Amino acid sequence: MMRIAIYGRDFNDTVLPYVQEVFNHLANHDVQPVLYSKFKTSLHGKINLPKNTVIFHNHAELKERADILISLGGDGTLLDTLSLIRNSNIPVIGINFGRLGFLASINKNEIESALKAVIHGEYTLDCRSLLVLESDNKLFGEENFALNDITIHRRDNSAMMIIHAKMNDDFINSYWADGLIIATPTGSTAYSLSCGGPIIYPDSRNFVVTPIAPHNLNVRPVVLPDDRKLSFEVEARESKFLVSCDSRTVTVERSVKISIKKADFCLNLIRLNNETYLNTLRNKLLWGIDTRNY
Repeated sequence: MMRIAIYGRDFNDTVLPYVQEVFNHLANHDVQPVLYSKFKTSLHGKINLPKNTVIFHNHAELKERADILISLGGDGTLLDTLSLIRNSNIPVIGINFGRLGFLASINKNEIESALKAVIHGEYTLDCRSLLVLESDNKLFGEENFALNDITIHRRDNSAMMIIHAKMNDDFINSYWADGLIIATPTGSTAYSLSCGGPIIYPDSRNFVVTPIAPHNLNVRPVVLPDDRKLSFEVEARESKFLVSCDSRTVTVERSVKISIKKADFCLNLIRLNNETYLNTLRNKLLWGIDTRNY
């Protein structure tokens, strides 16, 4: 029997019929749902779960009990699943209950056809590269990896930072800015894009380093090969700054040195056979649609 894990957050009641639809289709295809414990709590009394539903609480239980994971929500929800999937290679697909949805690309009105395709193996896997952060004080513990980006940025109301960056001990630049984004190709369409960074095709084997509000206007994003190690030191008036791995953020002492490299595992993102990355870009960014033509 196929086992499909379900992950989600608290939802507005308006999307609950779509959540119920997911469980109904799994039951109709004799698939065993494997439900995240905290999500089950949020659904209590709102959804009728199949009788064969089992619960998982953490990474170890997910690895033992599921063949595939479905994320219900937007891109942020799918990013949350990374701390559960880690290096297990469990494929993940996102059904989008949010807005833009580059990662969670399945529309909530396409649930039935998408689940049929997944159950029948009508998909390919995109191996999406990850970043891993290293530091002396082991920031983020065992969850020191990111699918989109790792960001170094100033605290609220603090002064501009100077971030000294190196690649394999070769000096790159000293960035006078509000912060610095180190993004994967997957993350190139997220925070980095909003700060003027380029869109990078998923299998390009690159990082992009994008400054946030740089003081020197001739400083621009730079694309670097992902087989190099990046290191950073912060100089600032404030004694502390912030570091983020995707949506997880910690406060760091100014003396802490950070290095970033490509992780030795990837995230297997399910792409249905009727989808392509470029098609997703065109749809999400409205390429080719000029309202002056209508």
